[in-house]
Amino acid sequence: MKENSAIERLYNGIVKENPTFVLLLGMCPTLAVTTSAINGLGMGLTTAVVLTLSNVMISLLRKIIPNGVRIPAFIVVIASFVTIVQLLLEAYLPFLNEALGVYIPLIVVNCIILGRAEAYAYSHGPVSSLFDGLGMGLGFSVALTAIGAVREILGAGTLFNMAIMPKSYQPIGIFVLAPGAFFVLACLAAAQNYVKRKLAAKGKDVSKIGSGCGHDCLNCSEGACTERTAALKEEDK
Repeated sequence: MKENSAIERLYNGIVKENPTFVLLLGMCPTLAVTTSAINGLGMGLTTAVVLTLSNVMISLLRKIIPNGVRIPAFIVVIASFVTIVQLLLEAYLPFLNEALGVYIPLIVVNCIILGRAEAYAYSHGPVSSLFDGLGMGLGFSVALTAIGAVREILGAGTLFNMAIMPKSYQPIGIFVLAPGAFFVLACLAAAQNYVKRKLAAKGKDVSKIGSGCGHDCLNCSEGACTERTAALKEEDK
């Protein structure tokens, strides 16, 4: 797949660089709100909307936002979209808004959204940034829904609030509590790693696309960091 193409961006966010199972980002809402599949899906889609819109807006403003204040600018953009989404949830989906509670405002400082703004949207065009945000958002939604579904089935015997287990089934209460969130996340991440190892053994490339090089960004001389480094040095003069 061509780098930065729509399909590559979607595949990257959902599979290769899944923010939950691969990068292990956004753990606070992942562990806190996934007591049911509907809560996980609702939180995931809410975050996906904010992430996609923020990516596009930041990409459009990338040549206007001064490099030295880019993080505060990112937060203002993200907070604006979070406020809009929260008001819409209060008006049209009050039960979901009440279930997610304080974790909706906390989307503002979600490291997934800030990370994509810094690592991708600030240095790429609006179209590729749109699909990058959409891919990451869908990946987050899939992960939260999967965790919530497992916890709900084992902890309550239901799925999307519909009974699917036999009447003789005794729910395992711990799965709807905090320890159950850690256990299910660990098992699903382990299953994903197991599949990757099996595919790698068959000669397939399953290496994830890195979100960052892990080096000194200020002195980076590669790729999109070059312009940012030059701008920072120019400001220091």
